[in-house]
Amino acid sequence: MYKPLQGIKGANSMQEHQDVASLYASKTERKHLWKAAIKWPLYSVAVMPVLLAAGWRLSNGQTVRIDQLIGFLVASVLLLLWENLTNDLFDADTGIDEFNKPHSVVALLGKRQPVRRLAHISLFLGLLLILWLSLRSNSAVLFLVLGSCILGYLYQGPPFRWGYKGLGEPLCWLAFGPFATTASLLVLSPSDNLTPNIPWGTATVLGAGPALATTLVLFCSHFHQVAEDAAHGKRSPLVRLGTQRAAALVPWLIALILALEWAPIIHGDFPMSALFGVIGLPAGISLIRLLKKHHSKPELISGCKFLALRFQALNGVGISLGFAIAPFLGIDLAA
Repeated sequence: MYKPLQGIKGANSMQEHQDVASLYASKTERKHLWKAAIKWPLYSVAVMPVLLAAGWRLSNGQTVRIDQLIGFLVASVLLLLWENLTNDLFDADTGIDEFNKPHSVVALLGKRQPVRRLAHISLFLGLLLILWLSLRSNSAVLFLVLGSCILGYLYQGPPFRWGYKGLGEPLCWLAFGPFATTASLLVLSPSDNLTPNIPWGTATVLGAGPALATTLVLFCSHFHQVAEDAAHGKRSPLVRLGTQRAAALVPWLIALILALEWAPIIHGDFPMSALFGVIGLPAGISLIRLLKKHHSKPELISGCKFLALRFQALNGVGISLGFAIAPFLGIDLAA
């Protein structure tokens, strides 16, 4: 039986094993690996804050600057690309992806330098675009996005690696909730660089539920790798709770997401049409059932994060559309 070597030498040997396996996979296998590495559905988490902000402005009878909207969408995707690439690099450094992630970009290319270069280019272009957008709207946009980037780096970046201390989920909520949603509301507003009025309250109420849905995606992404995380000292909530208790927590998280989204509707702050976010609930129910039945079987739940992602995407798009059509339904919050 193969026994992994100990220490740094062992980690390097296992990383080389993964790199070789990825590099010399068949053409069909590499195609599937690259598809998994790109993770294009994951970018719904990047675009959701600005879609919510656009829907909110339309529901209040305010204009949406389409050029700013498109620009912020592109910048958000570039910055999340930076985040994903650097996370692959940081995970390669710790060896946590030795055997359970052959679709790592580092493993597929067999080299770290091209991945590092692409990550830096994505970060530079994303921030450059954010700078241009902030100059055309509100200077606070740049600092809010920089704050989100810092939170993203704290998650996996050395020497912090707060994700290894179980703080990844709170960092995720802050980045995609108050920070990203506030920046989104400001970037779509008329230019007002001299008198920045930062809508923290509105952004927190608006983004609290959808950001928690994004956090659920991160939470579910670790169900199939609890053993590997624990072996490498990553004290994620899944490692601390165990898969059974973590699976039992998922229904409560989904209930909390819906409560955060429905409470403003009941209070009269959101239009009733925002209830369209319920279209994500079937995916949430499927996620609950899958984890309840197979939480301890990594081979059966490796894709549970995509069910969480479907719930997040449909929930966020439903709320955004619900906001946008409110005026057509005769719902006027501005009144």
